Amino acid sequence: MSAKGRLYGVGVGPGDPELLTIKALRLIQSVPVIAYQSATDKESIARAIASCYFTGTQIEVPFHLPRALEPEKAKEIYDKEVEPIAQHLAAGRDVVVLCEGDPFFYGSFMYVFTRLSEQYQTEVVPGVSSLMACPVSLGVPFTYYNDILTVLPAPLPAEELTTQLLTTDAAAIMKLGRHFTKVRDILHQLGLASRALYIERATMAQQRIVPLDEVNPAEVPYFAMIVIPSKNRL
Repeated sequence: MSAKGRLYGVGVGPGDPELLTIKALRLIQSVPVIAYQSATDKESIARAIASCYFTGTQIEVPFHLPRALEPEKAKEIYDKEVEPIAQHLAAGRDVVVLCEGDPFFYGSFMYVFTRLSEQYQTEVVPGVSSLMACPVSLGVPFTYYNDILTVLPAPLPAEELTTQLLTTDAAAIMKLGRHFTKVRDILHQLGLASRALYIERATMAQQRIVPLDEVNPAEVPYFAMIVIPSKNRL
């Protein structure tokens, strides 16, 4: 019986292929199987970032983890979607699972990890996250000295977003999409709109930086962020 394959969760960064780590590049080019999250009707973002480094001989395994599902329904679908990855591992083939950004920072690899890491030897390779890339792309220092930074998912209720924003020095609001209008209105109510900076698809070829009040809410993608840098300057 062949030995089990090894599972790698590899962060490929926010979009620029040159932001992969040396370790990520080595693993991508050394394994026989590469898996990646992909929407059913769209190209995989993780694959688009890293595909220039593929060898051309590797088996590719796309999987789909739909968002915004009830936990019980999501569990059943996620369990099924990782089965092809498990089959390769069981057959002794090492598998790299690509993950845009960082695997453990809102990364899709977490759902693979929780299902397979106890059965197969697993290694996670950190990646540059959008939390790091967006302020750099905007050209603004994010935090100084002992500033408190709060990371907020935009789907949170308005009351929770308001509470968190009132008690922090700097903030990153992620997963904007259809929640943009709610977030923008809260920022105006709290007097934070003048500090808020909007960016989408940071470091990608399609990166856009738009003044907050000029953003079209109907066109805001999931991969967009509002950065509220610290008002402190040292």
